[in-house]
Amino acid sequence: MSSNKNNWKVEDSDHLYQVSRWGEGYFAINNKGELVVTPEKNEHQISLNAIIEEAQKDRLSLPFVIRFHDVLRSQVVKLNKTFKKVMEQAKYQGDYFGVYPIKVNQLREVVEEIVDAGSEFNYGLEAGSKTELLTVLAQNTNEKSLTILNGYKDKEYLELALLGTKIGRNMVVVIEKYSEILNLLEVVEGEEQCPMIGVRVKLNSKSSGKWAESSGDFAKFGLTVSELVDFIDLLKRENKLQYLKLFHFHAGSQIPDIKTIKECITEGARFYTELIKLGAPLEYFDAGGGVGINYESSAYSINYNLDNYIEDVVYIIRDICDEKKIKHPSIVTETGRAIAAQHSCVVTNVFGSAKPKPPKMENIERNPDDHLLLKKMKDCYLELNFSNYLDVYNDACLYKEETLSAFKLGVLDLRQRVVIENLYWNVCQQILTMTENTEDVHPEIEQLRTNMADKLLCNFSLFQSAPDSWAIGQVLPVVPITRLDERPTHECTLADITCDSDGKISEFSGPDGLKKTMPIHKFEYGEDYNIGLFLTGAYQDTMGDMHNLFGRLNEVHVYIDKDDPKGFYIEEVIFGNSAAQVLEIMQYSPFEMARKIKSTVDKKIKEGKIKPREGIKLVDYFENSLKGYTYLE
Repeated sequence: MSSNKNNWKVEDSDHLYQVSRWGEGYFAINNKGELVVTPEKNEHQISLNAIIEEAQKDRLSLPFVIRFHDVLRSQVVKLNKTFKKVMEQAKYQGDYFGVYPIKVNQLREVVEEIVDAGSEFNYGLEAGSKTELLTVLAQNTNEKSLTILNGYKDKEYLELALLGTKIGRNMVVVIEKYSEILNLLEVVEGEEQCPMIGVRVKLNSKSSGKWAESSGDFAKFGLTVSELVDFIDLLKRENKLQYLKLFHFHAGSQIPDIKTIKECITEGARFYTELIKLGAPLEYFDAGGGVGINYESSAYSINYNLDNYIEDVVYIIRDICDEKKIKHPSIVTETGRAIAAQHSCVVTNVFGSAKPKPPKMENIERNPDDHLLLKKMKDCYLELNFSNYLDVYNDACLYKEETLSAFKLGVLDLRQRVVIENLYWNVCQQILTMTENTEDVHPEIEQLRTNMADKLLCNFSLFQSAPDSWAIGQVLPVVPITRLDERPTHECTLADITCDSDGKISEFSGPDGLKKTMPIHKFEYGEDYNIGLFLTGAYQDTMGDMHNLFGRLNEVHVYIDKDDPKGFYIEEVIFGNSAAQVLEIMQYSPFEMARKIKSTVDKKIKEGKIKPREGIKLVDYFENSLKGYTYLE
């Protein structure tokens, strides 16, 4: 192990796990080989291992979510200050009124932190449903900020928007279907007030990335060009054109290519100036969301940063408005992922391995009485060398398939099959050993490496904590929490504790792109070895499900404290779901379940099959299990 340390530096781990790339200044590795968070970007490091140890001393069990509220605040401040700086440099005449779309992470603690951090910038909120609208009405109390209302809108939704207007909020109802303006006109008929009206347009410019279909002619939301003109004419007839204040489009989510953003902003700016010419008294240009972050080094990673995005938005709108001699609008963006993703991670402990035990070494001496298939597999093992390993591997695979066919036909018995297969797996292991330091191997051998890699069992549910990894193949950064000053010598994949074969992570980001295994350090099972899943603050918290009835994780909320010896304090601990809470969500009654178990135990006691003392212990154990964490403790 000492040689591993001597030949390995933390810079090597940073390169291997791409920490500097996805961490964007918020995460790094200290000289002890520990992963650290740097909420002030490259200043004042906080050891994640120290946070884990303190939380565990308070009897909080892994797995848990760690939330870094200072990172959340930092991103809000950075977004707003960067827009202000670029606007000043560009001599832009409008203001910036950003909104956070709460669909990205609706948790109260997250929304409250964002609202508080954005208060000095008049940073608002966006809702996309009635329940989200109820939330933002209560949370967004800043009367100078905007409350943007997207999503499908029935009359109750629109009446809530009117309520918000009456209590002094800057409500903007974004019309995304033509029928919505008819409903709004009906709701405000006879009223002295009306919410501001926005209109979403379908751009012809095509987006890129995983969510490209959310834009373009066949997008789910937005008015067509023809509907847009009819919409303007209707507002004029109804004497409501004065309320049309915001133009909106949405280019997609996690857009990887800045060229896509430039094209959408350009087309949107052209729409804006044309609407002004039609008499629309627009004041706000809402460029929607789409700002990406660096999850991984692949085709879906981004080729720009937040500064690049903001500069393009400001300068393109300025130039087109100047060309048409139109006043610069105030700019609105609905940036969510780039605000929330970095602020939280999931930490889980490795508790075992699903790797099969090593194959037994069979007698490899040639024997004339051996079955023909056994003779051939022995020849594979005996003749294997570095110059012929691919040919031998293909032969061995063929003989293994023929062995299975022979077994199905009754030609081979079970013991004969076991001997041949043991030799096959020994051939595979020999090939992996002799090609261990060979980077450029045939795809078949690369697949063999993946198939025979150690499958670490980790104490979490992929479906609860990282649903995008399963649902859309999103690659999240995965990194050991400690020992990053040592060379990792083992390749592995990660498996969760659900009983679903999809509950695994088998794609990881590395310096040369995506790969099927993750490098880890050698350790003994039973020894503490914790792994973090990062950039889980956007969507993962609220989209997770309860597959296998695994509930929400414990949470640790962390803040900087430079006067504290550890540099931080845990402001709040939120316990995850107990088994009883999850069961209640699924319409079970834990009380009734416990009553049934007690009734069954009482019956067995009366029958003399269980001793009374033991029966009491059994009932107590069941009831205590209902109160317990849904994960391994």
